[in-house]
Amino acid sequence: MNFYTYIAHNSKHNKFYIGQTDNLIRRINEHNSGMSNYTSKYDGEWKITYYETFDSRSDAMKREKFLKKQKNKEFYTNIGKTSDADIG
Repeated sequence: MNFYTYIAHNSKHNKFYIGQTDNLIRRINEHNSGMSNYTSKYDGEWKITYYETFDSRSDAMKREKFLKKQKNKEFYTNIGKTSDADIG
């Protein structure tokens, strides 16, 4: 089974969300349907702009923690430019 660390972006509010999951499609659908506490605060569509694949949830969680420590919109925007991901 694969696990993913991802960055979702809401362009209407220029907000980013970093998380990990075992199913990217299900997770972005949850963000867009209001099932996530943080992302449900903002109207507009969330799209996954970047993701990485891991063999274990613990590795995905470690990467999620690292990305969250960056707290830099420019970093999140630039890392998304290196990806072909556009899920949402």
